[in-house]
Amino acid sequence: MAKLLYITANPKSDEQSYSLSVGRAFLEAYRKEKPEDEIVELDLYQTEIPHIDTDVFNGWGKLQQGKGFEELSADEKAKVARINELTDQFISAHKYVFVTPLWNFSFPPKVKAYIDCICIAGKTFKYTANGPVGLLPDRKAVHIQARGGVYSEGPAKDMEFGDRYLRAIFQFIGITDVDSVYVEGMAQMPDQADQIKEKAIARARESAKEFAKDPVRV
Repeated sequence: MAKLLYITANPKSDEQSYSLSVGRAFLEAYRKEKPEDEIVELDLYQTEIPHIDTDVFNGWGKLQQGKGFEELSADEKAKVARINELTDQFISAHKYVFVTPLWNFSFPPKVKAYIDCICIAGKTFKYTANGPVGLLPDRKAVHIQARGGVYSEGPAKDMEFGDRYLRAIFQFIGITDVDSVYVEGMAQMPDQADQIKEKAIARARESAKEFAKDPVRV
């Protein structure tokens, strides 16, 4: 049995959001293929995500100096502990699904804050004489992204940084089996929005079947 962490970052409802509605279709298809798997849903807009700020750096610094956790301030304790919780939750999963919209060529700031919480040296990657090495091999990831314009080809292709950034992060922490499902062009071609959505849902269902096929070594 594998554990899938389903991570969403959109303040809208499933019905109002292209990315979330396609993501839900993916999840339903996956459940049919792997009903025994554990699925944990993490809505970043309904979750406390600490920012890496002065409290966090001070807390980490005290711990690195050999001080006990009880010597941290209340704010330092709360933020450092929450980051540890999020990192441990991420590490405990075997498969990841990120569902995001494309905002200003990237993703919502909540996603960046979350990534900062899970990219922790010694937990998800380590430094070596030959550079950083990811510590999460034998895992898989899918990114489902809604884009108002068309970014998979044409003049806007080089302006998409959300999916490319996530893929770089996956590789950084050792995840090389990555798929991307795009819902794009709805704002650019509003008369085709429904067809675009249905095509993306079909693509998401196929992706879910493939995502469920390969065994995960745990």
